[in-house]
Amino acid sequence: MNGNDRATGAFRLRLRTQPVLRLELAGLTPLSLAGESSVEVARRMLWHGNEQLPLGEFFDVEALAADSAEIVFEGDLSRCDGVGRGMDGGRIRVEGDVGDYVGAEMRAGEIVVTGSAGMLAACEMAGGRMEVRGDVGDYAASALPGDMDGMRGGLLLVRGNAGARFGDRMRRGSAIVFGDAGDFLASRLVAGTIAVAGEVGAHCGYGMRRGTLIFAGPQPEPPPTFVPTGHDVQVIWTLLARSLVALGGPFGALAASHPRRFVGDLAADGKGEWLLPA
Repeated sequence: MNGNDRATGAFRLRLRTQPVLRLELAGLTPLSLAGESSVEVARRMLWHGNEQLPLGEFFDVEALAADSAEIVFEGDLSRCDGVGRGMDGGRIRVEGDVGDYVGAEMRAGEIVVTGSAGMLAACEMAGGRMEVRGDVGDYAASALPGDMDGMRGGLLLVRGNAGARFGDRMRRGSAIVFGDAGDFLASRLVAGTIAVAGEVGAHCGYGMRRGTLIFAGPQPEPPPTFVPTGHDVQVIWTLLARSLVALGGPFGALAASHPRRFVGDLAADGKGEWLLPA
């Protein structure tokens, strides 16, 4: 702690001691800290395993000279879960890796993770923007354990690779993967758009109901439960490709392509679509 007890809207939390057990940071959002001093922030209680300890036991707290609501985390937060969970505004930046449930149930604002994220990143996200510049673990953009609805809105960008079940039960929003995706990509997808630039694992689109899955890189062989259609999709493809081209990288050349379209998963009476640019 820097000794500054002036109320502020922005803080830098520098991890001083690696937690022995998982450390729960849910509820520590930019808007919830707005108007507090660095001393008050350091006194906030966090769950460390099955006991609560002051935030200052783990982090140095520094008030930043900024008018906007913002939290900057520094250090290896791979044992810290729930960063930005339930976030409803402001900005969070994680300079390093982060644990599970980052951006879960997020409704507004922006999260940027410069490293990789654990499991269930952006699960049940409903709005805002989240960017992970490394990899994400299993069940990103999916549903919380025991729930039926996955990601519900907003934009998730994964610059690295995604684990298994990416977008499971997703209902709305856009989720973009610049690298590879694991098994069961877009499983039980209800709606929304998923685009992948790298290779995908087995059982892609399993139980897919609706929604759109775009393969900007290596194109998998559609399973027998997905069938080609003769519809002209060039108009809608022009709109989709334009939004993806703006992301650059492997999506930059999509505007000039002409996609093949497949519909399924017919085994689940689904009407989801695969777009395979050529």
